[in-house]
Amino acid sequence: MDTVIEPIQAISLKDACITRLEHMILSGELKIGERLPSERDFAARLNVSRPVLHQALVDLEAKGLVQIVPRRGVFISDYRRDGSLAMLSTLLSYHNGALAPEFNQSMLEMRLLVETETARLAAQNRTPAQLEEFKALLAAEKQAIHADPQTLTDIDFTFHHNVALASGNMVYPLILNSFKDVYTNLTGIFFNQYYQSKIVEEVHEFHCKLVDDFERQESDSAIQTMIEMLKHGEGYLQGGSQ
Repeated sequence: MDTVIEPIQAISLKDACITRLEHMILSGELKIGERLPSERDFAARLNVSRPVLHQALVDLEAKGLVQIVPRRGVFISDYRRDGSLAMLSTLLSYHNGALAPEFNQSMLEMRLLVETETARLAAQNRTPAQLEEFKALLAAEKQAIHADPQTLTDIDFTFHHNVALASGNMVYPLILNSFKDVYTNLTGIFFNQYYQSKIVEEVHEFHCKLVDDFERQESDSAIQTMIEMLKHGEGYLQGGSQ
């Protein structure tokens, strides 16, 4: 038997504790501003050791879900005010792989803001080597037009990440990497819906147009192409067309 079987991964007690607390907070079982019981009492209620609970709370504080105040206790934070990028993965997990509509819309708005700027900078700053890498990726994408949704999602993320790399800005690629799970969840929904239609070919055509803008170093055209491409995807994600 040649089938490769992945081993079962046992979740650690700390991770299980984090997941339980995240769900208690996001469900409203634990209210914003509420003070948690002492670590000793709360650990007993959760049936974990005090060190495990403390480690979980430290992780939750880094995400912006709780605030640990020395000599006062642990308080539930408003993650909308205090949350970090790590909260996006937490929200995705809480919603069983799908963000709520308002978060989907927020993600689309973030992409429009960040990626029009990466497109503008990439047209100015791309190197000859990066241009050749884009062309090779386009060739691979053309071969994968009728591939499975996961392959298309992976190629699409690589394309947009390469745009961020070609911008010459050191922070933009890190931002996209930080959003990768949520970003590909959104584009995965798109490709799962439309991977057998001509809409995927339209995405490829947008990519080709954008690379042509980069080759000619036309910043204004690159911005417009990126806007049209993102609006194209947004329209179909919302159940219509552009």
